[in-house]
Amino acid sequence: MSRVLSRTGLLVGLPVVLLVTWWFASAGSKSFYQPPLETIIKVFPDTWTGARFKSDVFPSLIRLFIGYGLAVLIGITLGVLIGANRRLRSLLEPLLEFLRAIPPPVLVPILILVAGIGNPTKVLVIVVGGLWPVLLNTVEGVRGVDEVLSDTCRSYRIGGWLRLRTFVLRAASPQIVVGARQALSISIIMMVIGELLGATNGLGYTVVEFQRGFQIPEMWSGVFVLGLLGVLLSLAFTLVERRVLNWYHGARAAERSGH
Repeated sequence: MSRVLSRTGLLVGLPVVLLVTWWFASAGSKSFYQPPLETIIKVFPDTWTGARFKSDVFPSLIRLFIGYGLAVLIGITLGVLIGANRRLRSLLEPLLEFLRAIPPPVLVPILILVAGIGNPTKVLVIVVGGLWPVLLNTVEGVRGVDEVLSDTCRSYRIGGWLRLRTFVLRAASPQIVVGARQALSISIIMMVIGELLGATNGLGYTVVEFQRGFQIPEMWSGVFVLGLLGVLLSLAFTLVERRVLNWYHGARAAERSGH
């Protein structure tokens, strides 16, 4: 728990230092496009509470959670299937490497052409962006399971769901969590990109509307909301990670201590 608190303190401390630096560096600014942080903070409560939270922030969060959840679920499922089957992995590996090399934002116009500009497309954009880190890390995690333990499961006739749950997923979970963390950051980016094109609400859409309406302090406050969202989700992920991988961190600590 102390290590979790220490990491949380470091995670929160850097944004605080950046905000303090921003406050003093922008104090007294007369630039229309770079207002003082004090001005941005003043417009923040009226801009992002009440009706706007319901109309813009809440829909973005719903899309993010659904898209990210689907990306993790699909990525783990396909990753286990591909990682556990050597022939299938050899067959699909070139295709996966090719698709991984394509930047997800490039696919957004194609997805809009194919699926339209509704909410399902915005969720699909997040899924496409967040899928690959989870999928590829799961494949590597499943492929790297201990062969001795695998043979032991086979000797004791441990198979099916029991083997998958107690051995394969557990052994691959450190790699899966790494992919899920990467996917979270990408999903936030893809959420904003999806809302920049053909949207009528959401954080990305609102920030662009403020920019087009020359509401510069409000625009900067939207950027601040996105940063705050990223920090809070990262904190939540860290807590979940510590709980899911408690056994793994305990084993690593025992190795370091020599026990």
